[in-house]
Amino acid sequence: MTTTLIPTSQLAPQFTLPQSLPSTVYLSHLLLGQERAVEAFQLMTKLENQHLFLADYAGIDRQLLIKAIVEQADTPSDSYLVASKTPTEDLDFSFRWQTALPAASVGIIASQNKSYHYLSGSIRRAELIGRMVKTDKSSQYKAGILASHHYVFIDVESLWKREGLWEFVMQILQDNCYKINSELAPIPLNCKIILVGNANLFSHLRSEDPVFLKYFPLLAELNSELDLTQYSEAQYLQWLHSLAKQVDVTLETSALMTLFWHSAKLTEHQQRLSLSSILLSQLMLQAASYTTSKTVSGTSVTKAIKQAKRRHETSELYAAQNFADNFINLQTSGEMIGQINGLTVVDTDDASYGEPARITTTVHYGDGEVIDIERKSELGGNIHTKGMMILSASLYRIFGRDAPLHLNANIVFEQSYQEIDGDSASLAEYCCLMSAIAEQPINQSIAVTGALDQFGNVQAIGGVNEKIEGFYRLCLQRGLTGEQSVIIPKANVLQLNLSPEIIEAVANGKFHIHAIEHMDQAISLLMDIEAGQRNEDNDFPEKSLYGLVQQRLEKMAGQDEEEIEPSFLQRILIKLRII
Repeated sequence: MTTTLIPTSQLAPQFTLPQSLPSTVYLSHLLLGQERAVEAFQLMTKLENQHLFLADYAGIDRQLLIKAIVEQADTPSDSYLVASKTPTEDLDFSFRWQTALPAASVGIIASQNKSYHYLSGSIRRAELIGRMVKTDKSSQYKAGILASHHYVFIDVESLWKREGLWEFVMQILQDNCYKINSELAPIPLNCKIILVGNANLFSHLRSEDPVFLKYFPLLAELNSELDLTQYSEAQYLQWLHSLAKQVDVTLETSALMTLFWHSAKLTEHQQRLSLSSILLSQLMLQAASYTTSKTVSGTSVTKAIKQAKRRHETSELYAAQNFADNFINLQTSGEMIGQINGLTVVDTDDASYGEPARITTTVHYGDGEVIDIERKSELGGNIHTKGMMILSASLYRIFGRDAPLHLNANIVFEQSYQEIDGDSASLAEYCCLMSAIAEQPINQSIAVTGALDQFGNVQAIGGVNEKIEGFYRLCLQRGLTGEQSVIIPKANVLQLNLSPEIIEAVANGKFHIHAIEHMDQAISLLMDIEAGQRNEDNDFPEKSLYGLVQQRLEKMAGQDEEEIEPSFLQRILIKLRII
């Protein structure tokens, strides 16, 4: 039989790191993985009247990335705003931009000689278009950001929430010019506008605003992760080194592996690394604060990560205390019929942690309904309900092909007082249901997570590391026995990034992690009995779990005549040999 145990080499990402740090640092190194955005920006610079939407994400240092993008682009020539008489009316003037430096006799109204500017927060109209400054003898135009910069980046949320300002900017794009006042001629728009915000807002604006649709056809979507199947560890190391330089800290080689592990944990994938510059630069600064100089070592990074977790673990500590005080009843040893340890993730505003949950099932004669008590009590979310429906479908697929099932089942998360959502408990709930029907005990030292499809395949779930760590901590608190285990979907193995403590416990045989692909594998591990294969008569082996389930269902349906006690009238008729 193929083992389902996961080797320690697969419990955390494996990296091959260079032996030394890069010798050169350039701002452009921070654009690693952002080739699509860079290409879109370069395309914008070559097009007339087409502007750009830069879609970023919460963890990125927006201003640092903007600086890097602009720095690698071709620098536009300086432009000068000059006035010239219109050919039709001698007293009227018009404005135009020119790249050649005007003659001394020609006055320069404004000089567009600055590379870029980023606007966010409270944006004023005068900041954008400029204003007239009055002196004792005359009025002079003070150029705004649109007239003095080649590239103007604007936070789209800051603009969108002020409807009047949004309409004003869209009107400028439509007219390709703007007016300071009624007395002054319009000033031609001579810069590129780049709106910065969430990609979802880009889709919304394109469908709602026809002006935006016309003038913002280009989307530059930033990547939040780096795929190591397409890039190398050396390239990411260069990115980290450049980021450290920007926050004025020095990386030591001992810090690299810990930073790589932490970065992979942020992405929840062994072959992907985080490009969240804000989160990683904050970690570097925190790590540097634990040293005497502005250096980041492996020890200081580890301490910074532990201290960050410590600052956000109040809820987790209270939950652990509830288990220690037996306020929450959950077994981690022995066997029970119709009871299983599921795994959940508790999300707070700034952290998340894993917590085991006791799931129980009871069955009785009925019309074939599997009742989700969480849903009945309005504590179950829609996705959890979907998981329960798939569970019911799997049950009928195996045992209800030719006839209806004559049982009802009640499934519940015990001592759960808040909403339960997600389908990651459907595997545990299915195994618990099988145990209750077959009256076969489940090993309580094993916890289970996994989502089922209708054919019994075990699908990936979220928060796999938190779930494993949550059950491990409870077992560690009660004492590791070498029997405690966690069953996870095989599809989640690439997401594993467990702490060295858990990996060591697995290596020493004190804790185990199984990866499975089908629900029948979970049955074998949990109940120490084979699920069983159907024969040509649609019957399962008598001593298999499904055989026991089939026998119980037949008894409930009244098909097991040998075990039905004859009634008083039947006994008389039998004695008289009438029946």
